[in-house]
Amino acid sequence: MFSALVNPEIRQLIKSKNFKLLREVLTDLYPVEIAGIIDDLPAQDDIIVFRLLPRDLAVRTFEQLSLEKQHELVDRLAKDPYSLSTLLNDLSPDDRTSLFEELPGYITQKLMRLLSPEQRRIAVTLLGYPPESVGRLMTPDYVCVNDKWTVEKALDHIRKTGSDSETLNVIYVVDDNERLIGDMRIRQIILSEPMVPISSLMDGRLLTLKATDDQESVIGIFQDYDRTALPVTDTDGVLIGIVTIDDVFDVMEEEVTEDIQKVGGTEALDAPYLDIPLFTLIKKRAKWLISLFIGEMLTASAMGAFEDEIAKAVVLALFVPLIISSGGNSGSQAATLVIRAMSLGEVKLADWWTVMKREIFSGLALGGLLGVIGIIRIAIWQKAFGMYGEHWLSIAVTVGLSLILVVLWGTLTGSMLPLFMKKIGADPATSSAPFVATLVDVTGLVIYFSMAIFIMQGHLI
Repeated sequence: MFSALVNPEIRQLIKSKNFKLLREVLTDLYPVEIAGIIDDLPAQDDIIVFRLLPRDLAVRTFEQLSLEKQHELVDRLAKDPYSLSTLLNDLSPDDRTSLFEELPGYITQKLMRLLSPEQRRIAVTLLGYPPESVGRLMTPDYVCVNDKWTVEKALDHIRKTGSDSETLNVIYVVDDNERLIGDMRIRQIILSEPMVPISSLMDGRLLTLKATDDQESVIGIFQDYDRTALPVTDTDGVLIGIVTIDDVFDVMEEEVTEDIQKVGGTEALDAPYLDIPLFTLIKKRAKWLISLFIGEMLTASAMGAFEDEIAKAVVLALFVPLIISSGGNSGSQAATLVIRAMSLGEVKLADWWTVMKREIFSGLALGGLLGVIGIIRIAIWQKAFGMYGEHWLSIAVTVGLSLILVVLWGTLTGSMLPLFMKKIGADPATSSAPFVATLVDVTGLVIYFSMAIFIMQGHLI
């Protein structure tokens, strides 16, 4: 919204080449606002705006840009190695790692040569960790103090080194071998007497991450313990970096987006929708659609198995869409609710029996509600138009009871399938709503026609 309002002014300043005023306007904005402007500008203008930014503001703005725009700027800045080198060296290590991961290997190697020896060492270290690991997410920009120092010495150290830290909310305490032994809020140090030893301020509670931990696993830790940053250690307990809440938010967004896409019945996209090549987009969607189409073929097979019954009571076919859609919808609802609850940590595998009991009650209640509505609908149409004949009551009871059983089956299938997928080590999101709906469609037909044979035997069948 902001960029849409300010862009006309920016474009006019660029067109008139009033770069002095343009720089003043830009420096009064937040990095995220400037990033929105640059993302909206064409290639010939965005680089002008970016180059006008002061060095520190340029770095913070670059970190807010979309990966696509970052790539474009890097390509154009490559003509000026000094500017590109300055930008890459000033970027926070975790954001630089994210950029390098998205670039072709040969380009990453070229850019690595522009880094200072120290930054190159950090980049190589972070890129050496497995993809999706905490090691790729962490930054080595933090402040730590020795447990033997006094508060006065610790504050002197913080003043000297704190400007390059990702966050100063938490200060980490290490021993002489750089092993992490504690952490504390900055206010604990500020409010303490100068000669108080740091070791006396620690409360003994320490929460750490391992560099090899999965990124997704840290989301729950940040939520449960309400942290803004967590330390990362190696196998020997040596402090090697920290992960901050802004990086965790990025992981959360990626995971939620991936789950939504899978629940919708498609493979997870690896880039923004408009950036995915059309052929790739079709390929990712086609796999699921073909699988679901083959599954739906079983629906025709199920109907074929009851061909004689349908021939004797054609009226039964009128309610097939009603029956299978109700079962599919109830299953999709249950699957979506359980998948989301699992992703939030609200439901675990051990809760399967509790979930099943709730869904049995829900399925019976919802199925009963739809069944009553179905019976009333048939009764009204019979009274008004007489379209179901003398055996309308048998038809109504068949439809009503079938709805109860099909909806019950749908809710149980939708709720238990994600838990089963988790149990076998698969992603619960792959038990998507379309997949559940297809499965329930087939079984719903069997339930419906079996109920018809049981109730209407000797009448219409």
